[in-house]
Amino acid sequence: MAQIDLQDIAHSYLAKPKDESDYALKRIHTVWEDGGAYALLGPSGCGKTTLLNVISGLLAPSQGRVLFDGSDVTDLSPEKRNIAQVFQFPVLYDTMSVYNNLAFPLRNRGMGESDVKTHVLEVADILDLTPFLNKRAAGLTADAKQKISLGRGLVRSDVAAILFDEPLTVIDPHLKWQLRQKLKEIQDRLKLTLIYVTHDQVEALTFADQVMVMYEGELVQTGTPQALFENPEHKFVGYFIGSPGMNFLPCTLDGNTARVDGAGIVLDDDTAALGQKAQGKMEIGIRPVYLEVHTNAVKGGLLVKIKEVEDQGSFKIITVRLAGNTLRARLPEDQAIPENEAWLRFPTRRTKLFADGRLVR
Repeated sequence: MAQIDLQDIAHSYLAKPKDESDYALKRIHTVWEDGGAYALLGPSGCGKTTLLNVISGLLAPSQGRVLFDGSDVTDLSPEKRNIAQVFQFPVLYDTMSVYNNLAFPLRNRGMGESDVKTHVLEVADILDLTPFLNKRAAGLTADAKQKISLGRGLVRSDVAAILFDEPLTVIDPHLKWQLRQKLKEIQDRLKLTLIYVTHDQVEALTFADQVMVMYEGELVQTGTPQALFENPEHKFVGYFIGSPGMNFLPCTLDGNTARVDGAGIVLDDDTAALGQKAQGKMEIGIRPVYLEVHTNAVKGGLLVKIKEVEDQGSFKIITVRLAGNTLRARLPEDQAIPENEAWLRFPTRRTKLFADGRLVR
C-alpha cells in the first residue's frame, strides 16, 4: 500500500482552457494516508472519476504532481503505478471459471501456483464466492460478476491502492449493504489503501473513515461522517449530506442577531463576531434534526405556518414557512404537531453562518 499525495492537481479536457470554468478539476491538494479507507463523494459530473483516473494514471493532469510514498508517478503508466481499479460494471473474462478470473492478475505477475491458490481461496471465502469457483463467470448473476471484479482487485496484496469507481451500482440494494461491510472488514484486516468513488452518501458514510466531498471540480471538505454532518464547511456539504439536507435562509446581521425578513435569530457571540468581519452573501444554516418545533410560544421562538407533515415511520418531517422561506424539521414519531401553526426555535450552538456559501469560522 502507499501514501498518495496530490500536489496542486488541476485538469481541463480543453487544449487551451481560458478560465476556471474550463477545468474539470480545480487545484486539489491533499494527502491520503497509507492504509486508509477513503470515499470520494459528490453528484455526477463533479470530477470524481476524473480525479480517480489521474491517480490511476489513466489520465495525465493538466497541472500538478502525483506522488506515491514520496515518489513522483505523474508520468508513469497505470501498470507501473501498481494500482488495482474496480469499475462500475464488471470487468472479467466470461469464458473463464471464477477461480481463473481471480487467479489471472496473480499469474500475470509470475506468482507461483501454490501462492496463487492461497490468495484466491482467501478472497473467495471473504466474498462468499467459494461455491462458484469452478463455474464459468458467464453463467452467474450481475451481483456475483461484480463480486468477481471486486475480488480481482482485492486478490493482489502488493498494490499501492485499490480504486473503486461506483462498484455497487449494479448490485441488489440488500447485497450492497453486505458488500460494503465485507469491504470494510477486508480493509480493517489487511490495512489496504481503498478509495471509493460514489454519488450515494449512505455508501460513502458507512464505508469510509474519511469522506472527501467534491463539488464542481473542487474538493470542498474532507472529514469523518460526523464532522461533515455537524460542521459542514461549504453550503453544498450541508445540502448534500443528510436527509433532508440543511436548511439555509438568507439573512443580514444586526449585532449578534441574524435578520431573516425581519425575523430575528440569535447567533452565538463568536459566530456573530466572525460574521461582522466576513464579506459576501450571508445565510444561516441549520440541520432539520436540530430545529425545535413547539406547540406554544417559547423564548426565542418564531411563529411559523405548517405546510406539510410527512410520516416516515420512525420520525416525521414537517415543512413550514418562515418569512417567505421554506424549512424542514425532523421530529420524533411520538411528538405531537399542531395543525396550522407552531413556534420554531433555532438552538444557538446549532445555527451556522455562511458567507458566499462558505462556513464563517
